[in-house]
Amino acid sequence: MTGLFVVFEGADGTGKSTQVAAVANALREIGHDVVVTREPGGSDVAETLRALVLDPATHIDDMTETLIFAAARADHVAKTILPALNAGKVVVSDRFVGSSIAYQSAGRGLRQDAVIEINDYATGGLHPDLTVVLDLDASVAGARRDDRGEMIDRMESAPDGFQDAVRASFLTQVEAAPDRHLLIPAAQAPKTITAQILTHLETNYGVKL
Repeated sequence: MTGLFVVFEGADGTGKSTQVAAVANALREIGHDVVVTREPGGSDVAETLRALVLDPATHIDDMTETLIFAAARADHVAKTILPALNAGKVVVSDRFVGSSIAYQSAGRGLRQDAVIEINDYATGGLHPDLTVVLDLDASVAGARRDDRGEMIDRMESAPDGFQDAVRASFLTQVEAAPDRHLLIPAAQAPKTITAQILTHLETNYGVKL
């Protein structure tokens, strides 16, 4: 595997999609071959499962939800992520295993070791080279979600306290593996955040800018 795998994590409303697009575009402009993808999704089977698991009209118990996310991730890795990495490309993904740890374990209350083991098997032990965690106060992130005016999915419509637990989990993941994470306060201007990420990639991963 010769490519670079960069993942963006954070609670809903922290600006992940904005930064995924900005960083990917900046890397493409300077000649890097970039594959942008997302979770759940990123492959044909995974996109079908995404529609199911995020549909607010669908009633799914917590373990089933965890397994659906893992199944989508397995297909995503096999069909999209690994082929791109093996071809030497930069893969930029909106979410990966860190989201299952945050949402299904911290948020839903499933055992973290079980969630980690399920996903480790589903991904064949694949880990991102860098995980960028965008951190924002849950109330501010919630206001951003409301301002988007989009249909609320199953994860965004979780009860009070859920997003706080998700945020805390991401911060704990950063503390547990600081060498593989970049924590960025998401209240900053988007261009400032993008510049910080690109500088980190250049300084720590040898990405030519």
